[in-house]
Amino acid sequence: MMPREEAHTAPSVLIVEDEAMLLMVAAETLRDAGFMVREASDGQTAVKILERHPDINLLITDIKMPGISGYQVAEAGMTLRPHLKILLMTGYAQDPLPKKIAEAGIQVLYKPFDFDRLPSLADHILKS
Repeated sequence: MMPREEAHTAPSVLIVEDEAMLLMVAAETLRDAGFMVREASDGQTAVKILERHPDINLLITDIKMPGISGYQVAEAGMTLRPHLKILLMTGYAQDPLPKKIAEAGIQVLYKPFDFDRLPSLADHILKS
């Protein structure tokens, strides 16, 4: 078996969050853990980044955002790259997941959460 090309590079993560402070803290936490991080503060920008950067291994996106929702960003990511790993974040535990998202087995991280957990969760999702 050939070694994976990205084995020598840090995993690339796109984090999408419309709350600036949460985006900053999450991105910094992941960078400190060795991830290469791209950031987007809205869904439309996130989709453009996914289109332009096929090296992204993991999409972490808030669900409720103005304009394009995290669900729509996740679905665009699944369409562009069926093997893209995805983690959704939300502060709304009562909202049911859309069928396509639920069937894909995408994990949901409920806010508030301990940011120190984010790198190990990202590692776990990337290895699954």
